[in-house]
Amino acid sequence: MSDEKETTVVEETTEETAAPEAAVEETKEKAEEVEVPAQFKEIVEAVEKMTVLELHELVKVFEKKFGVSAAAVAVAGPAAGGDAGEEQSEFTVELTEAGAQKIAVIKVVKEVCGLGLKEAKEMVDGAPAEVKTGVKKEEAEEIKAKLEEAGAKVTLK
Repeated sequence: MSDEKETTVVEETTEETAAPEAAVEETKEKAEEVEVPAQFKEIVEAVEKMTVLELHELVKVFEKKFGVSAAAVAVAGPAAGGDAGEEQSEFTVELTEAGAQKIAVIKVVKEVCGLGLKEAKEMVDGAPAEVKTGVKKEEAEEIKAKLEEAGAKVTLK
């Protein structure tokens, strides 16, 4: 009876891997159209041989090593009405959602606002909440980046 279960598992695995292999082949066909400079050829070939899990791990290493994020950058649409030439000089950083890593978000809020642990926790628990108001664009973006890195969802107003 255990032989039947093993056979079933092997058959299912074979079926599951067939579809991704076809997708990989299709992707490789599209990728062959791209011209790779000689200096990057070895790197690209090494990346092509990696599994999805290995690529995920590589991305995490790059994020930690170089302090960057692989998350897509959200592009805001044009604002309706108002004077297009006038740029906002003061911003409000609003924590809209704490996310899954609540403790990390509390630490960032505590650091950014200079609050105690209890006050920072209350602010995060009470989301949506204004973390900081009347700050310059650079500082607001810096705070937003720190909070998003910790796993929070943040908006600038």
